[in-house]
Amino acid sequence: MFSSNTSWTNRTHRLPLHPIWYPAIVIAAVYGFMILLGVVGNITLIKTFYAMKSMRNAPNLFMSSLALGDLLLLLTCAPVDASRYLADEWLFGRVGCKLIPFIQLTSVGVSVFTLTVLSADRYKAIVRPMAVQPANAKAKICIIAAMIWIFSMALAIPEAIFSDLHTFNITRTNETFVTCAPYPHTGDLHPKIHSMASFLIFYVIPLLIISIYYSFIARSLLWSASNMPGEENVPVRRQVETRKRLAKTVLVFVGLFAICWLPSHAVYLYRSYHYSEVDTSTLHFISSICARLLAFANSCVNPFALYLLSHSFQKQFNKQLCCCCPLGIGRPFFHCSTTNDSAQELHGN
Repeated sequence: MFSSNTSWTNRTHRLPLHPIWYPAIVIAAVYGFMILLGVVGNITLIKTFYAMKSMRNAPNLFMSSLALGDLLLLLTCAPVDASRYLADEWLFGRVGCKLIPFIQLTSVGVSVFTLTVLSADRYKAIVRPMAVQPANAKAKICIIAAMIWIFSMALAIPEAIFSDLHTFNITRTNETFVTCAPYPHTGDLHPKIHSMASFLIFYVIPLLIISIYYSFIARSLLWSASNMPGEENVPVRRQVETRKRLAKTVLVFVGLFAICWLPSHAVYLYRSYHYSEVDTSTLHFISSICARLLAFANSCVNPFALYLLSHSFQKQFNKQLCCCCPLGIGRPFFHCSTTNDSAQELHGN
């Protein structure tokens, strides 16, 4: 999904009198900042949920799986993507050309399919709250999370098979360069099929399913607003409010995914329908950079969105960060003090 003819940007825009193309350093620095921010945020999120047994419920386990996918993308694919602005050609060989797109698409699949399952989980918790939870609920959740990973990897296998190194030509300047492309370099049909299939499978269809789930959730919440338990039934009222907050959190995650990935899909669709020639315009160059940075930013924002949305997660997140500070050196993170009360907000069905 990411791999495409982008290395031309360095050749076209680099000033010939300067050995270093300074905007590339700025772009690489932005990538570096996002990687650092995302790694710290996602690792701390996973540690937070791991440290407290009371937080190991369905939505939080799925969020941990989501964070793991984001970590994979940030640690393997973001540095490779940044390197394209520092080098004229693909640096990672044929093996890297097949492995990196596979990892990228797997991570994207884990993100969007986990969000879909999270929406289904919130639908079940809000619309069908009386459904009996099986005794092995946590084991079932772990199996579902593992199946999401396996399914995402299966969908990414064609990416590994067909991705290969190809030579592209800039007719205007008569320059050629080698880069990694995720489809056979024969005709215009393959890139069109690839971009449209990626757009439908990893964006449109999951978001459509999520929209259906949330339409039922909204209808149920509107109905329950007029039938909310009275003050005498405080525990039930509190549980309903907790479920609402969790549904809102998942919806924010979905909205962030939709916003961050739409430009990337749009640019990729544009390229696939103009595959025969390389667009060297400044507008396309800037659009490509912004789209790619925004896509990778999606792997950074979820922990901090949850931090802003949940006061209890905020407190636990801060505690886990404190365990990594100099004052906490030498103490394992699971020895950090935690309280069940502060986890109440994130401990919903």
